[in-house]
Amino acid sequence: MIKEEDWKARYHDPAVEKRRKKRRRRRRFRRFCTFLVVLALVAGWFYWQQEGLSTETITVESAPDGFRGTRIAVIADLHGKEFGEGNERLLNFVAGLEPDLIAMVGDIIHEESQMAMIPAVAEGLAAIAPTYYVTGNHEWAAGMVPELEPLLEQCGVNVLSNEYLVLEQNGDRLALLGSEDPNGLANQKTPGQLADQVRSEQGEIYQILLSHRNNKYEDYAAARVDLTLAGHAHGGLIRIPGTDGLIGPQREFMPGYTAGLYDLDYGQMAVSRGLGNQSPAFRLLNRPDVPLIVLE
Repeated sequence: MIKEEDWKARYHDPAVEKRRKKRRRRRRFRRFCTFLVVLALVAGWFYWQQEGLSTETITVESAPDGFRGTRIAVIADLHGKEFGEGNERLLNFVAGLEPDLIAMVGDIIHEESQMAMIPAVAEGLAAIAPTYYVTGNHEWAAGMVPELEPLLEQCGVNVLSNEYLVLEQNGDRLALLGSEDPNGLANQKTPGQLADQVRSEQGEIYQILLSHRNNKYEDYAAARVDLTLAGHAHGGLIRIPGTDGLIGPQREFMPGYTAGLYDLDYGQMAVSRGLGNQSPAFRLLNRPDVPLIVLE
């Protein structure tokens, strides 16, 4: 049994105390290193959520036989974001999807200073596959549409301003419609009026509508459009399994119709989760998205 005086002597032994301090310093250092590693992992994961490009294949089974296998890459809500210099990472990613068509469905920019990035991304996409563009709400809000649409045309992008064109392939036809965002000019054609024009001029023909806003799905169904390609909701920003995200485009809580393919009362709608955000918004469990639509 250790006597009290011996215990006190051992406890106050300078060598013992030095070893204790050394162990405490090591523990503190290990904790600090663990904290830095965890912080770096969290920061890297958060960065990947904002910058890591992703895709999903959405199969649409109602298309004409002649267009079976047609691949459409959807570019939505870029908001002036650049994935590498000249958007090189984005362009390489889209090229890797091997699309037959590219649909740009609005909010490519949201302020005038972002016009400088348009030529590189527009020319790059047009070099991959025929590219078609419709406006979003932010291009109109920034007042840039009169300058943006001619620039896109100069860069090889087909601007569909409340108009349509007919594509022919393997003996079948389909109509590609482009609807300007409601933020645009007053008294412009509605999607229903545009779809009716197609039917009156082309007869019953499969219609694919490019239109920015996912939350206008009732209008698309009423227009009797077969397939609508949309964006706008950014996937709800923060996605939790079993939900369509937490925040909608009007800052509504728990929005719907924000990502993937939806059956409407008439036709279907495929929605992109988009690529960029307008600060200070950020993404969680919702990486930048280039969905690939495959017609079957």
